Amino acid sequence: MEVSSWKTLQYMWEAAPEGRWNQVQKEQKEMALHTVTAGLGRLGQQQQQQQQRARRESPPDASGEPSPAGSERSPPMDNLGGPLPLPLLLLLALLPSLRGQDLSVEECCDKGVEWANKNRICASLPLISESRECSMTQVQCCRSQLEKQSCSDGVEFANAREECESHIAKNSTCEAEYFKTCCYCCLLGKAAQVQGQSCEPNPKIGYQCGIVFRNCCGKGEEGIDLSISDYAPKKEPVEISKEELDQEDPYLHDGCRGGGPCSQQCRDTGSSYVCSCFVGYQLQPDGITCEDINECITGTHNCGIGQTCVNTLGSFRCQRDTSCGTGYELTDDSRCKDIDECETGTHNCPPDFICQNTPGSFRCRPKLQCMSGFIQDALGNCIDINECLSTNMPCPAGQICINTDGSFTCQRISPSCGRGYHLNEDGTRCVDVDECSSSNQPCGEGHVCINAPGNYRCECKAGYTFDVISRTCIDINECRRYPGRLCAHKCENTPGSYYCTCTMGFKLSADGRSCEDLNECESNPCSQECANVYGSYQCYCRRGFQLSDIDGISCEDIDECALPTGGHICSFRCVNIPGSFQCTCPSTGYRLAPNARNCQDIDECVAESHNCSFNETCFNIQGGFRCLSLECPENYRKSGDTRCERLPCNENKECQSLPLRITYYHLSFPTNIQVPTDIFRMGPSNAVPGDKIQLSIISGNQEGFFTTKKVNNHSGLVVMQRPITEPRDLLLTIQMRLSRHGTVNTFIAKLFIFVSAQL
Repeated sequence: MEVSSWKTLQYMWEAAPEGRWNQVQKEQKEMALHTVTAGLGRLGQQQQQQQQRARRESPPDASGEPSPAGSERSPPMDNLGGPLPLPLLLLLALLPSLRGQDLSVEECCDKGVEWANKNRICASLPLISESRECSMTQVQCCRSQLEKQSCSDGVEFANAREECESHIAKNSTCEAEYFKTCCYCCLLGKAAQVQGQSCEPNPKIGYQCGIVFRNCCGKGEEGIDLSISDYAPKKEPVEISKEELDQEDPYLHDGCRGGGPCSQQCRDTGSSYVCSCFVGYQLQPDGITCEDINECITGTHNCGIGQTCVNTLGSFRCQRDTSCGTGYELTDDSRCKDIDECETGTHNCPPDFICQNTPGSFRCRPKLQCMSGFIQDALGNCIDINECLSTNMPCPAGQICINTDGSFTCQRISPSCGRGYHLNEDGTRCVDVDECSSSNQPCGEGHVCINAPGNYRCECKAGYTFDVISRTCIDINECRRYPGRLCAHKCENTPGSYYCTCTMGFKLSADGRSCEDLNECESNPCSQECANVYGSYQCYCRRGFQLSDIDGISCEDIDECALPTGGHICSFRCVNIPGSFQCTCPSTGYRLAPNARNCQDIDECVAESHNCSFNETCFNIQGGFRCLSLECPENYRKSGDTRCERLPCNENKECQSLPLRITYYHLSFPTNIQVPTDIFRMGPSNAVPGDKIQLSIISGNQEGFFTTKKVNNHSGLVVMQRPITEPRDLLLTIQMRLSRHGTVNTFIAKLFIFVSAQL
């Protein structure tokens, strides 16, 4: 069954006898369970409001007969139903927390819905209460109303345009997302209806989308009567367990199912239910019925002066009760609009005139326009304007106005002036001549000219005095007349005045007389650092620099490497840099120590940066490494990393004369070490009383750098007796003859000596 057949199923549910319904339930099990779940358990807030209005306002049906008793009008299929959004259910649950407040949760929600209906936006929603619960309710109800409006618009757009893309591209707001979802879901439902498919949607598209899908798909089946006929073939009864029924219909035990007993809004509390009304309605004392609020009587309307309130279901409208007056007409929204008499042709202008519309009236203007200087009368005649009679005085002062045809002229009046006077710029009166302002200086140097009406007089300027002999003004030398009293440092006389100056290192103060210290460091006279002192300044240098003896301003770098102690600063080499120095090490085999002065040997064997082969052993030396390979000679076998043992001789006397063991050792030290120095000790590992040894160097000591020294009967030393001045590699073969219990055995030590360059 489709949603479009909701009216038939609803009637069957509420009006049919119990036995009749059981038969229908058995025959239409899946149809009834699914549709009742979708229709009764999940009707939305907007569908309930339209059902209530349908019961109050709808006329009889097309047949002229009233609707069946106990049944409700079918909800319009072009509007959407759905469960109350989860945020609204949570907010309505806050009702107990709002008790004792000024506003109830219904009033807060009504304001949010009213704002959404008027403004289509919730961003600038004015909060009507300081209560946090009321504010949350108001905002959520506004957003929920916007979602419904956007979804309804999307369905209407899909029905009208058969596409959604032209509107979706306009914006990317949340309301646009609801619009897009409902538009797409409606197109899917319409496509299913056209292709003859079922109007039952795939549950995976979502519940809200499924409601829209059914509405748009079921519009093509409004004329199909799905009521059960008495002659329908009977089927075998199918028993449905309570658990299966609960799984098919999760809203089976909802007290508000199908709207519940409430006339508008119902909220199931588990053990009972609570009824509420939409905006513009109030709950009656029975707690179930909702009645329209007459805002015109309660005074809750916002109609202005000159308007009459007219009540409507759930709202009101304002109607103008006074006429607009002449030249205006009343519009459908009770506003006064100006009548354009020129456009409607209701004016009375003559043929030689042009109609010009004005607010509430019109004006007739002649087509013939007069030239400048003329005015047009009511009959369109041009009359000359007498500009001389205007209050603006067209002529300047000192001139007389003479009117002409279409214009006027000004004639000058010229009075005569005496000595020391002349006419003003207007030529209307005589004014004094300022002789002192002329460039020829009538009084001469040192005098000041004072103008008087018709005359002038001369006086000495400040800084000058009158000489009775020459009868002229001469300069006063203030520096000589008031020595040491005018200036702090030096005084310089000028014609008619003086000025003060300061010595080097000072500057003139704001009073023009005192001297204050000049901070020369502000002009950066020094190459590095500057210290201001009274009357002068002092330059100094940063660490690593010294002040130049030539100008006392520049800073010169100190070459730390060239100082007497420079050779001991770095272990290898010192490099001077501006203001400091750097120590360096040889390019290979060394790195600079953390103290930045000494050089540390790089152990290439540990760092694995050597190039020794797999059969070779890496041995580190100062500044490098050596690759050593141990190969035992014939009749010997390798018994360790550095040792070769003689094989059994088996009564071979020639074999018995060979050394019993050959051991390899490695030494490394720098050149020019102090001599004599013991470098190697050799002896039996286990000494026995009566042992005697004899130590000798049998090869590698051609230059005589080394010698042997006996310590005792079971120990001997190899001593370096001459200094080695250059890096080199040496291999000493040291033989030890051990006499024990009358038997003499020979032992060989191969001593590799690597002498590296001293840093």
